[in-house]
Amino acid sequence: MYPLRRNRRLRTNEAIRSLVRETYITPNDFLVPLFVVEGKGVKDEIPSMPNYFRYSLDLLEGEIKELWSLGLKAVLLFVKVPDNLKDNKGTEALNPNGLMQRAIKTVKNVCPDMIVMTDVALDPYSSVGHDGIVENGIIINDESAEVLAKMALTHAQAGSDFIAPSDMNDGRTLQIRQLLEQEGYKNTGIMAYTAKYASAFYGPFRDALDSAPVDLVDVPKDKKTYQMDFGNRIEAVRETLIDIKEGADIVMVKPGLSYLDILREIKNEVDVPVAVYQVSGEYAMIKAAAEKGWLNHDQVMLETTMAFKRAGADIITSYFAKDVVKIING
Repeated sequence: MYPLRRNRRLRTNEAIRSLVRETYITPNDFLVPLFVVEGKGVKDEIPSMPNYFRYSLDLLEGEIKELWSLGLKAVLLFVKVPDNLKDNKGTEALNPNGLMQRAIKTVKNVCPDMIVMTDVALDPYSSVGHDGIVENGIIINDESAEVLAKMALTHAQAGSDFIAPSDMNDGRTLQIRQLLEQEGYKNTGIMAYTAKYASAFYGPFRDALDSAPVDLVDVPKDKKTYQMDFGNRIEAVRETLIDIKEGADIVMVKPGLSYLDILREIKNEVDVPVAVYQVSGEYAMIKAAAEKGWLNHDQVMLETTMAFKRAGADIITSYFAKDVVKIING
């Protein structure tokens, strides 16, 4: 006797599969990371991130226009700071005419409606490559959080819509929120990297910004004293609830594909938008396997993107954003 219920009836062809599909990807799902460098006429491909580039401000303008034309409405800015401007306290991060501050203004001048989110962390500005000030071999928390808040204020003053602290120092969301409120930036949002793990998937990103921890005797060799242990799940929820209480408008899980369980766990617990970051190592693995002919690039790209949305992501931060949207748009 054959079953009366045949689930394959709903898989017969693409038309019916599309009709009953539970999850869809649109351009509105994406936050596009962009790397910015000093200079003019610079479009510098990142060796460990094929087909992804660092842009000088003049060429950033064209990239912003293209993203907007594709329906991509939000960017996340990172800057590559020259070595001569780096120190242990991240002094350059507070420069109101620094590269990040000028990048924000560039984007807003070209496309005022583009949502600009800005990375707030000290590692791009740090001579030792850490997300905080190092003293006696320790990343000190409270003083670092104070600098991050001042840094965030300069971003808001330049026109950033959302501050994105990615450091994982305790209390930095509260410090940023309080300073923004105090200075009149009540409408500037915060997207907190709330469950950011000490992951091995960040290598290409650190190459892109030259922000890896340096190998010195009195400097920690990794970021495990402030980024989360990848064996922990409950801690991620605890961190997220704290960030929301401290004023975060959006929370983020990073990395993405290896942390879909964390993404779903947090989505089930909170009532604010949840972002996920498909990080540089995930991007590089797909690119490398596709170059070898071991995977179909576009199919795997779309499948992993769908996985983030299906797991609960409201916002997907991805280096594939432009490629995915081009396929969606046909």
